[in-house]
Amino acid sequence: MTEMVFSAIPKRVGEPVLPRWWRTLDKWTLVAVLGLFAIGILLGLAASVPLAERNGLPTFYYVTRQLEFGGIGLAVMLGFSMLTPLQVRRLGVLGFLLSFLALALLPLFGTDFGKGAVRWFSFGFASVQPSEFLKPGFAITVAWLMAASLDVGGPPGKRYSLLLTLVVVGLLATQPDFGQAALVLFIWCVIYFVAGAPFVLLVALAGLTVLGGFGAYNGSEHFARRIDGYLSSEIDPRTQIGYATNAIQEGGLLGVGVGEGTVKWQLPDAHTDFIIAVAAEEYGLILVLFIIALFAAVVALSLNRLRQERDIFTRLAGTGLACAFGVQAFINMGVAVRLLPAKGMTLPFVSYGGSSVIASGIAMGMLLALTRTRPQGQLSDLLARRGR
Repeated sequence: MTEMVFSAIPKRVGEPVLPRWWRTLDKWTLVAVLGLFAIGILLGLAASVPLAERNGLPTFYYVTRQLEFGGIGLAVMLGFSMLTPLQVRRLGVLGFLLSFLALALLPLFGTDFGKGAVRWFSFGFASVQPSEFLKPGFAITVAWLMAASLDVGGPPGKRYSLLLTLVVVGLLATQPDFGQAALVLFIWCVIYFVAGAPFVLLVALAGLTVLGGFGAYNGSEHFARRIDGYLSSEIDPRTQIGYATNAIQEGGLLGVGVGEGTVKWQLPDAHTDFIIAVAAEEYGLILVLFIIALFAAVVALSLNRLRQERDIFTRLAGTGLACAFGVQAFINMGVAVRLLPAKGMTLPFVSYGGSSVIASGIAMGMLLALTRTRPQGQLSDLLARRGR
């Protein structure tokens, strides 16, 4: 399972590392990610200025911070993209173990910053959200376990991965962070589906998820309040969803103009969870569709490359990372237009936040590493090797 398996481009003997990396890299995906980050900085110039003024900070404080975080995130992404699948697996599992430990320690040392959910470690000068770093490592670990279970005489990796998933979902639900819990469960289901999951099991898991939702509704006032607001036939214009919905309607096709939007002054999370409302109001539907196209391009290009991949671990891990990236974007934008209940989830590379942009850089770097083109050899050789 751990052998390095590559795609159809022959290796050039003596070729330097950087030229080989650039030649085999999925350049269009890299361009799309850089485009998302550039749009995030552009929107940050509008959305974060009111927050800086309310907090008595320099006008472009949050924009400067995002540039610093983004520089780290992009550097990490490029560094990870140069790894081999074996190195990605090792670092992914190690990262998952560390972030899982941090997640387990949140009830003792974490803080909620007044938002009602203990999701962060505060260090004064910065804060860290472990769940953001857990997701890429989780996808790698689950893919490794499932790939191992497909080896002749391999361990029951699918069963282990399910138990691990339930533990992680339980820890996230106690924060409470039902959005991240649902995303983690989705990652597991996608990887399991690609690995050959029985349909009956997926239906049973869907039923358990619905039952879990009923339990959370009855046991968590925070969760129930969000669901009630989502199901209500009328939108309270004084809520975040109300402000965001109105901003999107006001923006229309071309927007009200750069700097002319008002939602950034009304929403405390305009620079994070509701950044797409700022984009829709000031730049209109055109920019929103462009953002959606960039996310769709990353997912589609990655899945197309992975479709040709013969190594099972690489295919499973890459699929999990690509789908998680796309679904997180869908959840964030779906909340803003009231397709989904509020979940407090960032838009990768676009929303403000150090944990978000650096963790997104790690995940995308791993995905770029797994989708690089490499020589794979003959399929008969691979089947013979796996049959031993």
